Parts: sequence; C-alpha cells; structure tokens
Amino acid sequence: MSIHILGIRHHGPGSARNVKDYLEKTKPDIVLVEGPPEADGILEWVGNEHLVPPVAILCYQPEAPQKAVFYPFAEFSPEWQAILYARKNRIPVRFMDLPVAHQFDIRAAREPKTDTEEAPSLNNTLAPHIPDARTVKYNPIAYLAGAAGFADEEKWWEHMFEYRQHPEDVFIAISEGMQALRQDLRLPYDRVEQLREAHMRKTIRQAEREMFTEIAVVCGAWHAPALTDMPKAKDDNDLLKGLPKVKVAATWIPWTYNRLSYSSGYGAGINSPGWYEHNWRYPADDGTRWMARVAKLFREQQKDISVAHVLEAVRLSAALTALRHLPKPGLEELNEATLSVLCNGEDFMMQLINNELIVSDKIGDVPSDIPKPPLQTDIEKQQKRLRLPQTADFKDYVLDLRKETDLERSILLHRLEMLGIQWGQRYGASGKGTFKEQWRLQWDPGFSIDIIDKGSWGNTVEEASSQYVQHQARTTTSLNEVCTLLEAAIPAELHTAVEVLVQQVNNLAAATGDVMQLMTVIPGLVQISRYGNVRKTDASLVENIIAGMITRICVSLPAACISIADDAATELLDLVYGMNDAILILQEADLTAQWQHTLSKIAGNDSTAPIIGGYATRLLTDHRQIAGNELVKTFSYAMSAAIPPAISAAWLEGFLKGSGTLLLVDNDLWTVVYNWMHQLEEDAFKQLLPLLRRTFSNFSKPERRKLGEKAKGGTAGNSGIHQQELDNIDTTRALKGVPVVLQMLGIK
Repeated sequence: MSIHILGIRHHGPGSARNVKDYLEKTKPDIVLVEGPPEADGILEWVGNEHLVPPVAILCYQPEAPQKAVFYPFAEFSPEWQAILYARKNRIPVRFMDLPVAHQFDIRAAREPKTDTEEAPSLNNTLAPHIPDARTVKYNPIAYLAGAAGFADEEKWWEHMFEYRQHPEDVFIAISEGMQALRQDLRLPYDRVEQLREAHMRKTIRQAEREMFTEIAVVCGAWHAPALTDMPKAKDDNDLLKGLPKVKVAATWIPWTYNRLSYSSGYGAGINSPGWYEHNWRYPADDGTRWMARVAKLFREQQKDISVAHVLEAVRLSAALTALRHLPKPGLEELNEATLSVLCNGEDFMMQLINNELIVSDKIGDVPSDIPKPPLQTDIEKQQKRLRLPQTADFKDYVLDLRKETDLERSILLHRLEMLGIQWGQRYGASGKGTFKEQWRLQWDPGFSIDIIDKGSWGNTVEEASSQYVQHQARTTTSLNEVCTLLEAAIPAELHTAVEVLVQQVNNLAAATGDVMQLMTVIPGLVQISRYGNVRKTDASLVENIIAGMITRICVSLPAACISIADDAATELLDLVYGMNDAILILQEADLTAQWQHTLSKIAGNDSTAPIIGGYATRLLTDHRQIAGNELVKTFSYAMSAAIPPAISAAWLEGFLKGSGTLLLVDNDLWTVVYNWMHQLEEDAFKQLLPLLRRTFSNFSKPERRKLGEKAKGGTAGNSGIHQQELDNIDTTRALKGVPVVLQMLGIK
C-alpha cells in the first residue's frame, strides 16, 4: 500500500502538469483532493463537455444563503486535473477537507483574530526581506521565492517548477521545503487549520481501511508535511469530536478569470490567470505565440503592427532571458520586450494587454441540466431567450422600449434590480424621447449568492420580485421609501406589487402630517404617472393619490413657511421648486388653481421666510397671477427702506431663483432694485455682498454680462434698447411658432 502526497500550488499550471504526469505514471486506484466533502455528489459532472472552466463549487446554507463559500477551478488548477484524471479513468475521487458544515459554525463562533484572516498578496515585496510567520503560513511560496532572491513569487514558481521533467522529485522537494518552514518558524496556533489537517488524515485512513492500495493525495503545499507524518488516529478523532454542524448544499457555478486574480480579493488568487492558461496550453512556446496574440490585440485596436515588430520583440525577450540566466522567456521578459518594441516605450497599451490577455475576461460555463435553484434556472432561461449572455466584461445595450424584445429585456433588468441583483447599471440614453434606456451589463459570479437568497420569495423572477417588493412595502414606514419602490416597480411591470405600494402610499400619506415629506415624494409620483403612459401602464393608479397629497400640501404649506431657520428655509425652497415643476407637468386646472392660491397666501404673509416669500412671488409672476403695477408695488414693498436689508436681500434671492431675465426686460423692477442698492449704507452693503454674490452667481454668463452692462447705465440702463427690441418684433410671424412650441411641450 502506497500513499502519494502531492503538495501543490493552487491554480499553478506547473503543479497541474506535474500532478497530471504523476497520476498517469503511478496509476492510483483512488484520488483524494483538498476540497469540501459536501461537493462529492457533484464531482460526477467533471468531464461533461458543458462544464467548462473556470467554474467554482458553491457551498451554502439553504436557510441562510449569505453564508457561503466558493471553491474556484481553472483548467490549469492541479485539483481540476486530478479530478478530471479520476473521472476519465473511472476511479473514485473524493474531497477530504474539513466539511463546510463544520467550518461555518466554527468560524462564526470563534473570536476574530488577525492570525486567522486571509493573508494579502506579497507580490513585488519580497526581494530582500523575509515575511512574518503568519504570512508564511498562508503563502509559503512567497517565503521560498524571497529566499531565492525573487521579488515575484509567480516568476520563481514558473522558472523552478514549470519545466521540470521529473514530477516525483518536485513533490519531494516541495514537501521538504514546507517541512523546514513548519519546523523552523514559530507559527501562531490556528484551530481551524488543525481541524482541517486532522480531517484530511481521517479521510486518508478511511481510504486505507477500504483496501485501496495506491492512494494519491492532492493538497496545498503547506499541508503536505502534516499528511506525510501522521499522528495517532485517536488524537485526530478526539480533536474532531463534538464539532457543530449545519445543513449545507453544493452546486457548480460559472467563474471568471478576473475573480481568480489577486485583484479581486481572492486570497488564493494569482496575478495572471490568462498567462497561466497560455502556459498550460502551450508549454513549449518560446514567446512567439504569445507575441502573435499581443499583435492581434493591437491590430484590433487599429495599431499598426508588422511581422517584423513581432520577430524583433521575440528576439529581445530571448536576449533578456539569456542575460538573466533563465530557461525560457517569462511574462516579465515578454512584457519588457512588448513595451520597447510594440509600444515604443509608451506604457498605456500595457494596461490593455493586462486586461485582455494577462488576466483576461474569460467566463466559464455550466450545463443547463445541472441541479440549480429554481430562480437561477428561470433567470438563465430568460437570459437565453432574450439574448442577454452572461459576460465577465462590460457590454452596453441601448433598449428601444417600442420594440417587444427590448421591452422584455428592460422588464427583466428592472426586476433583477428590484431583487438587489445589480447585473445592469443604467445610464442616460442619448436622443429624444422617454422610450430609450441604456444599460451596461457585467455578470459577477457572486450574484449566485443573491439569487439563492432571493429564491425564497419565488421560483421565477416575476414571482420573486413581486413578493419581495410587497414584503418591503408592508414592513417600511417611510413614505419616501415606498414611493421609491413604486417608481421602480412601474417599469418592472409588477402589477400586484404596484397595487400594494399604491395602497401603502395612500395610507402613509394620510397618516403623515409632515408637509416636507409629502413634497419630497410628489415629483417622483408625478414622473410615475407620466412614465406609466410610456410603459402602457395604467397611470390612474397614482393620479388620485397625487391629487389628494397636493391638496394636503396646499393646506399645510403656508404655515410651514413661517418662522423657520435659514437652513430649513433653503431646504423648503428646493421642495417648492420641485412641487411647482410637478404642477406644471400635471396640467390639471383644479390642482393648478389650488397651488396658485397657496402661493398667494405664502407671498402675502409678512411672517413667511423671506427667501420663500420672494420665490412664491416669482412663481405667481410666472403663472401670470401678478403683473404690471401690482408686481412693481409688491417688489417695492419688499425692497423698501423700512425692511431690514438682510430680509430684502433674502427676498430678492428667492425672487430671482434660477434666472435674472425678468430684471433685464422689466425696467420698473430694475429701477426698484437699483434704487434699493443705491440707498444701502456701506456697512450694510458689505454684509449683504456674499448673499448678493450667491444670488447672481446662479445666473448664466450672458445674463450676468447684460446685467452688468445695464448697471453701468443706472436707472435708465438700456431701456431704450429693450423697448426698441420689443417694438421690432413681428407679432404675426411670432404667433406662427406658438402651436409648434405647445406641441413640443405636450400641451394640446
């Protein structure tokens, strides 16, 4: 009976090749692999033509899906090659790590300690210094690389193990190196690591009891010594006795090379998965094939690259390899040659090579008939039907909602967004009209957790999103949150959820006495009523609620504008601005009349905050409720010497909010403002100057320029010019454009 301990580096192509060669030579009758035993039942899928790495085993708690762990595999992962060998040769293959069912509760129960956290990458930081003990335990390869004088552990591994012809010698050397590190370094105690190694040994003993004679054990290099010199079985059994346990499920999911890299935060990641795949597939490449791929990528970017460029870059990489006494060009030599020859020393194109070739955006594939949660099955079915593939890279879509397929795509994306699955990110679509949406899609394997989590609300996207939104509607007490949900549920076409949300909005609006909260949600509800028409949705669902809320606002708003602080007045001013826009969009005569009456009460009350009173007066002017002598009279009173300058300045800021054009065309108002400014004392003017600057800084540059020119002329200003401009207007010709403008504004 022989036990073969193969210490490997996770996702190392050299390890993968050595494992494959070793297994083919020794022909074991069972293979044990470091991994979750709960996934033994899904190993039968390895070798299926539709299970294409990179893929990952997802282990999760069905009752609490957010408690989950991934076990990724690439084609060049040693574990993948070991499992694939066993499946092709029809021999048993098992995972031997500590079951995830134990690890979940153990990790949750233990006190957080820094010595058990995932170690960061040590790439490019090792050359002269030696890592601490904790770092060595999680990344022993970094220690050995640093001891050998390599700043890059991947480069050291590549040149030390990638081209070895005698794999048994490699595994012996790795085991001896790890044994020396474990003996000579004072490592912090980690109970989980002790339990993991105890369970691995227990699995090996079980294989021995089952009379397997050639047992191949594939594990992380760090664990190799612990599995070679095994303690008594009783010691391991005592250590594993009484461990907590939870229910765990396992399945296969697609993975990406980006998630396999260090940059994603994956602790066992690598710097260059795309380069490693190239090494795995073309081990004899002297750099020519790689440079050809770089040249192809550059040509796709319209960069002029000739065959001579490629040949010269290959020669340069070979020269660098010889100078450094290396067996063949590595990624560093090839990158330096690329930078010098193909990029002319400009490194901005190197980022493209890193993204497209060195890391790559490759995503794996999983068979459609593999056991999956029902919600995930429905999502994948709709993705296939609507031709929205899962991609690891960004992909942009401009959806025309007048087309049936694009409308269904939009509905799916909105529903997933409601479920918290942020597959798509919305952008403002270019062009006119509200029938377009622009989305940028990028699939993240981590969405699998969210899909499992939300699967408890329903087996289809429509059912799950509807039930989840209804649950949110019934549990929230915030009117603003419910209105936000309603605004999102309309384009998702969740009709039942919309009815529940509308009822909840009605209930909360009736119960609240906070006029500012009501005003906050009105613009969104008005947009819903307009947006519903584009989506062929019944907008009348919210129109009655809007009318009732506006009535309550109109009753309560005048009192809310009295005796408030400046900050509160500024906040309320913005709400009045949005409220007025909503009234203009609705174009309902009764609501407009109510709003105009409310503005009159606000503007006519001396106790109203000055900035709001001024803005209310301006809105009445825009609604043509105040004009001519009455407007001048109101303006003159607000800017009179009897009113404190600070109050007058605040009133003027409110009146001029958004535009100063009225002062340019109405010389009577200009005269009032000019005289008020002229009679200010110097000290009062200096105190008001910041406020006046803020007021006029919001105007456009042409407005500020014309106001400055007019100020030079005093009260006379440029009145003759303005009057002359008005006299030269061709009224008959101007009236012909009115129907066109009304049509553009949607006014019949």
